[in-house]
Amino acid sequence: MPHTQEQHQRMPYQYAQPAEAAAEIVVPHAIPEDERIWVPQAENVDFRPLCLNTSQGYWVNLLRVRKSGVLSRHRHPNPVHGVVLKGRWRYLEHDWVASEGSYVYEPPGETHTLVVDDDVEEMITLFQVNGVMYYVDPWGKHLGFEDVFTKIDMCRKHYESCGLGRDYVDQFIR
Repeated sequence: MPHTQEQHQRMPYQYAQPAEAAAEIVVPHAIPEDERIWVPQAENVDFRPLCLNTSQGYWVNLLRVRKSGVLSRHRHPNPVHGVVLKGRWRYLEHDWVASEGSYVYEPPGETHTLVVDDDVEEMITLFQVNGVMYYVDPWGKHLGFEDVFTKIDMCRKHYESCGLGRDYVDQFIR
């Protein structure tokens, strides 16, 4: 008996996925219930890895800030995408505020200073960062950097020290 159009629409793809394709990542609780999953980055600043892509050099994470003030001044040679899940933040170099529900596109080449205002108790933003973040002073002098490999290293050290194990981060690496 032939299938109806609706039955075809609800039928899964009938062939094998490419053998070379990386496994998907599904994170049921992106904002984790286990506090140990948050990786400390600075005092009251943590990130939660979601995807650490070593072959394309990008990472996707939740950034959580539980303090007010200047978080960092940095430059991106590649685009960054962000969605604010909780709280709000802004850049000193712009007149807009990224509040809960906002999407932000940061163009390659821009340098900006992230600030969380005094009346914000907690900020959580989903970021996809492509390439490198160069930390700089107000005149552009290089102070440090982060890339997907430094993020993985931070995760390994933290997860080992908190009892989850160095390999806990492997589930996010592609």
